[in-house]
This record gives sequence, structure tokens and C-alpha cells, in this order.
Amino acid sequence: MLSRIDLRGRAPADVEIPRPRVAEEPPIAAVRDIIATVRAGGDAALRDLTARFDHAAVADLRVPGDACAAALAALAPPLRAAMVTAAANIEAYHRAQVHAGATLERDGLRIDEVVRPVDRAGCYVPGGQAPLLSTVLMTAIPARVAGVGEVVLCCPPRADGSVAPEVLAAAALAGVDEVYRVGGAQAIAALAYGTESIRPVDVIVGPGNVYVSLAKREVAGVVGVPSSFAGPSEIVVIADGSVPAEYAAVDLMVQIEHGPDGLAWLITWDADVAGRVTDAVAKLLVTAPRREVISANLESNAYVAIVDGPLPAMELANRIAPEHLELMTADPGALVPLVRNAGAVFCGPYAPASVGDYAAGANHVLPTYGSARWAGALRVDDFVKHVHVVSVDRAALARLAPVVTALADAEGLPTHAESVRLRGAG
Repeated sequence: MLSRIDLRGRAPADVEIPRPRVAEEPPIAAVRDIIATVRAGGDAALRDLTARFDHAAVADLRVPGDACAAALAALAPPLRAAMVTAAANIEAYHRAQVHAGATLERDGLRIDEVVRPVDRAGCYVPGGQAPLLSTVLMTAIPARVAGVGEVVLCCPPRADGSVAPEVLAAAALAGVDEVYRVGGAQAIAALAYGTESIRPVDVIVGPGNVYVSLAKREVAGVVGVPSSFAGPSEIVVIADGSVPAEYAAVDLMVQIEHGPDGLAWLITWDADVAGRVTDAVAKLLVTAPRREVISANLESNAYVAIVDGPLPAMELANRIAPEHLELMTADPGALVPLVRNAGAVFCGPYAPASVGDYAAGANHVLPTYGSARWAGALRVDDFVKHVHVVSVDRAALARLAPVVTALADAEGLPTHAESVRLRGAG
């Protein structure tokens, strides 16, 4: 069950934060080998690796173009209605992120920032534990809002070589152009370098297991990859006695049911709360459909920390830098200003992280493994480039020339200085 850590009388800054084993011993060599294999072998390598890792025989890597539309048409009406609502909320929130480029105009100098989308984006959607149709919406819709010309999706096939129809339906709803039945680090390599069937992309987004996340880091010099490490799911719940223990318990279980190496923390300054939530987890686990997965993560990657009060609780949460942070306290708004490191924050008893995972509209592709210290959620800006356009008139050049020449001469780059002197300045 949850491992208890008593930090009362101790500074959270002095505590070593436990991480899943793969965070400390990442399989970088294996990932590099997969990438090299795909670069050398192309489509044939993808088929071999798919048979090896997904136990599926795939002849045609690309899903037929009409399969997505057919899957959407065949959806049960309640699920289709839910997907349409979620998609609308995701689109609305990400459209709010779109902004015109900045402009500065001063004394004959003008700088315009123009925003341009990438030409081709690759979306990775995990498929090993569950058909994550929501991730299709969370990755493809922001790309479309950004104005990306071509949106490509890779997803691991099922044992029969097919992609889950729910994923295909979401791809149709989100406007995905191409779907490929390939997953893992091999999919990331294919998106980055291309194969006979898959043309390379400019940006790769989406969560995945540690192999996928490490592969994205390995190809980051070839394609754009958001700086967050979007790996196995994480949650920190900060709770006092004002919220039912079952709420905190089920939310701890929600994120680690995704699969191996999930991380869950309960932080409280009330030992009674720690006991009640732990008991509630044990009770809910009995009837949990995915109890084997949840139980394994609870045993290896779940903790309950007892601290001296709200301030140490927030200090510890910031050190963990979780993907999801839930503030289940009497006054969550008072703690929000103390948040420095978190992918997404959920306030109060009626804002479980699962609402953010599916329906609120905020993105669920979030930083994990502590990368929330420097990175944030997937957003429209991850699919665009900001280009600076500089215009200078003669008077402005004359005014700036002494600055240019002084700095260029100091750096030992005389031709830089000469470029303004030739224009009669400096």
C-alpha cells in the first residue's frame, strides 16, 4: 500500500524525493538501438519491431483513409456526444491561447514578430494499456488550432494489427490526416527520420512510456519536441480534513491506473487524514477493475507524507513537481500562489484531475518525472514558430551603428562592424 514518510519536524528540502526506478535507470541504450534500427531498416524494421514488442503482424503500416470516418460514424451516440463536447472544450481553450505576434516601433526601428505554424506535426498516442482516444483530441486539436498543415498520428496496434476504433474515430473528429499503426520508440524514430511509408515531421508531441519519452529526447535535435518529459502519469494530492477521504483516495488511484511506473503522493498535516485515506484506498482497491495495475504501483510508487502544515506541504509538492496537483483543502485558493512546479492544478473537492484529463479543455499532455520544474502543458505555441521581422530606416541605423561597431569590435568580428560602415553609418 502507500509507503508512509513522516516529515514532521524536518524540512522538505532535506528529503530525497523517491522516483520510479526507470527515472533513475532509464533504458537509454535500448532506445538508441531501436532508433538506429529504424533509421537503417525503414518500414521492414518497423514491422519487425511491432511484431517483437506489440505481438502484432502489420503489413500496411498506414490505416486506410476511410477507416477513421467509418469508425466515427459507427460510434455509439453517447460516446460520440461525449467526444464532441470534449473536443469543443479543448478547441475553445486552445483558441484562447492564439495570439498575434508582438510589435515594437520606435524612432525608425520596427520589429514585428510573425507567428507561423510548422508544416507537419506528429502526434503519439499510447495504446498498450487502454485506447487513449482523449490523447488524440489533446494533441491533434491544438495542432489544428495552430494552423498546422498536416497532422500525423502514430498508435500501437492491437494483437490483430488494428488500431482501436475509438482512436480512429477521435482522429476523424480532430482532423488527423494520416494514421499509422506503429508505437513505441520505433514510432518516434519513424516520425523524426522518416521511412518508406512515413514522411518525417517537424514536431512530435504526446505522452508515452519511458521508451517513448526517452526516444523523443534522443531525436530532439532533428525535430521539435516540447521540453517536458511526458511519461507515465503522476499525481500529488494535498488534503486536510475538509474533504471526504474517498475523494482523495480515488484520485490517487486514477492516475496510477494508466500503467507501470505511475506515481502517487498524498501530502497532509493531519495524521488522521493519512490513515483515513489509506484505508479508503484499500477499500476501493477491492472492487477496482484495474486493481492489479493499481496495486503494483501502490506497492512501488505511492507515498503518504505527513508534514507540519500547509507551507511545508507546498514546499514538498514543489520539490516533487508533479504532473497533476490536487489541492483538496478548505481554502485551495490560498495555496495556488505557492505553486511553482506542477503541470496542472485542480482546486477543491469537485475538480478531480480526471476532469482535466477528458473534458475541461485544458491539455492533459503534461510534464512528468520532475520536468514541471522547467516545462508546462502542451499548448498551441508548441506547434508554431515566432519569426522576428526587423525594419530599420537610415536615421535609426545611424543611431544604432556605434552600438553595433563597438560590440562587433569587442567580439573580434570586424566584418559585422563594416556592414554598417558601408552604409554610411558608424
